[in-house]
Amino acid sequence: MSKIIASAAIRGAHKIVTMAEERYREALERFGPDQEVGFPNTAYYLPIIYAMTGIGVAKIEDMRKVLDICKRLLPAPVREKTALPYLAPALDAGMATFFAEEIIEAIRYLEEPDRYGANSEDPAAGTIWLGAANDVIFRKRGVEFVDGTAPGFAAIVGAAPDPETAAKIALELQEKNLYVFMCAENGGKRFSEQLIEAGVQIGWPTRLVPFGPDIYQAVFAVGFACRVAMAFGGIKPGDFRRNLIYNKDRTYAFVLALGEVTDEWYANAAGAINWGFPTIADTPIPQVLPSGICTYEHVVSNIPHSQIVQKAVEVRGLKVQVSKVPIPVPYGPAFEGERVRGEDIYVEMGGGRTIAVEWTTSKRMDEVEDGRVEVIGPEVSDLPAGSRLHFAMVAEVAGRNFQEDFEPILERQNHHLINQAQGIMHIGQRDIAWIRISKQAVEKGFKLEHIGRIIHAKYHQDFGAIFDKVQVKIYTEEARVREILDQARASYHQRDARIEGMTDESVDTFYSCILCQSFAPDHVCVVSPERTGLCGAYNWLDCRAAYEINPEGPNQPIKKGECLSEQYGQFKGCNEYVRKASRQKIENVSLYSLLVDPMTTCGCCECIAAILPMCNAIMTVDRDYNDMTPCGMKFTTLAGAVGGGAQNPGFLGHSKYNITQRKFLKGDGGLLRIAWMPKRLKEEIRESLKRRGEELGVPDLVDMIADETVASTEEEVLAYITEKGHPCVTMEPLM
Repeated sequence: MSKIIASAAIRGAHKIVTMAEERYREALERFGPDQEVGFPNTAYYLPIIYAMTGIGVAKIEDMRKVLDICKRLLPAPVREKTALPYLAPALDAGMATFFAEEIIEAIRYLEEPDRYGANSEDPAAGTIWLGAANDVIFRKRGVEFVDGTAPGFAAIVGAAPDPETAAKIALELQEKNLYVFMCAENGGKRFSEQLIEAGVQIGWPTRLVPFGPDIYQAVFAVGFACRVAMAFGGIKPGDFRRNLIYNKDRTYAFVLALGEVTDEWYANAAGAINWGFPTIADTPIPQVLPSGICTYEHVVSNIPHSQIVQKAVEVRGLKVQVSKVPIPVPYGPAFEGERVRGEDIYVEMGGGRTIAVEWTTSKRMDEVEDGRVEVIGPEVSDLPAGSRLHFAMVAEVAGRNFQEDFEPILERQNHHLINQAQGIMHIGQRDIAWIRISKQAVEKGFKLEHIGRIIHAKYHQDFGAIFDKVQVKIYTEEARVREILDQARASYHQRDARIEGMTDESVDTFYSCILCQSFAPDHVCVVSPERTGLCGAYNWLDCRAAYEINPEGPNQPIKKGECLSEQYGQFKGCNEYVRKASRQKIENVSLYSLLVDPMTTCGCCECIAAILPMCNAIMTVDRDYNDMTPCGMKFTTLAGAVGGGAQNPGFLGHSKYNITQRKFLKGDGGLLRIAWMPKRLKEEIRESLKRRGEELGVPDLVDMIADETVASTEEEVLAYITEKGHPCVTMEPLM
């Protein structure tokens, strides 16, 4: 049966390559050979072409050599209903299809610059078609593939019979924590438009991503997989074999073909098989059942919509773990980015409108009844739609192995644990929490009690190794809420004093984090009290707690041993551990320098620091800043240079919080070397910068640091800091 599929795929590939050649000729005449092309704000040229051939398509003239490759890959045209004896020619045709479609889409970006909203995560910000994921979105979402919260993705082409069926399929995929990449139409209908009609929120935050309206946008899904391999897996451009194997073994993706399968769809399906991504269809097309390239079957057809998701998971060999919590709405990481907007709100708590506070505290064993959830005051069922409530949630934890230092670690999890309930929006933490419960969730029976049920279930599932019992009390009467607020704030103050007072000298053990080694095999993060994890998600206390929870996990203790350099933060034990954990790729690492043996970066860092030689200074930029920086590189280019576990002197990935820690860049002159950062970042950490500046004897430091409003080039930075008398101007030479 695969013979018919191969024939159809080849016919479809010829049509698409012919279209690409026509578009190329038109673009060459209209724009000229030197016109720059590419997917906006991405570091990997046209990623499939770059990953498979090593050719960086930067200008229209570069497309010619790729089209020549397409011609060599294409088998001879096949007549209708002609059967080929084997699948191999179809795989070549599928590869040519993807090359041609990337050329088509790159030209489309020139001709229709407003077609896609690629710089937005939310389709509500403009057109629903998002196009290729820019690098800010890609790296942000890549973290979820690193930590396992996103085990894979489903590429849906076509449309379901009706919006209700589309919503059910999407929900089932979300519940399995999968991303859903959508393109193409069937009978004038598109899956993403059906979801909107069914009232389902689409976009990156909900993992329902509408790439585009046509089959050609399938390349954005496969291109995403290629970028994962290059950005996080250390696969070099042009190493097509390793890229394909990497994706087969690590990126669990599959295609759901909904509706009539055209020759062009067959061509794209054949292309996906190269990566080990099988196709599951709802129509009775020919099947390819033997394994060989994909883990199991290559093409499976005529699957009922009620079974298609489970069948796809089975065929792909995907092991999905779904957390079950006793609440009346679907639950999982796919719902974490969901918004509850004004007209959808049933009840709102916090957000500056009322008091909302969350506090996790430890108790004696005899004071806690495990699983007990109390709501003291009005419940959701007692309120009319559109109400506001004061809210205080106290999670009381007891355990033989529980330590006071673990309280903030558990408490900090409340944000994403509560957010994973469909129809519940949670923002902030501590006493600045903000919670909205939607009308749809209340219609399904959701109440405040279920927030407590989530906390009880997930604390046990995720942290059961360090405690034995937890009970949750939720207060909604204002007087009681204010009492809890005062108690919680006193506890917060004690915690902050304890963490702020810690120094690297006060402990003999640091911790590793090798969570990202599944994507960046050589990367090792060393976390100390004064050097938080570069992703911003882990500090020393978090790593210690993680080790207590899972002694075999990615956070391992490192006996720092002899101090080899106090200035640069080099320790014998750290070097020995890093050497071993990086498989001898990294010999030495400095915790406090970007010039001497800087720490490696996995690609998930919040910020990247780089030297400004002319200024005798250092700049830093966060991943949310999209424009050019004074060092002559955008964040995406910087990330391409330092990501993947590379050790590049002069560049350093780090967290936002690390900027105002006392050991930050100590070996290079410390915080007083920072001469430029984006204004938004500066304002975000202004109070901490001001406090550190006062400690360093430069109370006006925060205003001496340039930003994009006053300087966009290194020359402009130099002029600004010279005028302001920035201390780096008179410091000893950096290089």
